Amino acid sequence: MAKAVFYHAGCPICVDAEQVVLDYLDKAKINPEIVHLGTERNRIEDAEKAGIKSVPALVIDQNVYHINYGASLEDVKNG
Repeated sequence: MAKAVFYHAGCPICVDAEQVVLDYLDKAKINPEIVHLGTERNRIEDAEKAGIKSVPALVIDQNVYHINYGASLEDVKNG
């Protein structure tokens, strides 16, 4: 089973993307983890290492998919 991590910051764009994107993922193939960087600030370094530049973003097996544009990771770090 593939690992998927959905990073977001809680903004309306992120919340909408979370609801839509995660609803469409095949849970039989992907085990999603949701990381709210606004409340889990200790995970920002993980997001950087994964290649996240903005949120919302989805990482599946080390492939980064930036979805729409809610905020840059720099804004999240400094927020």
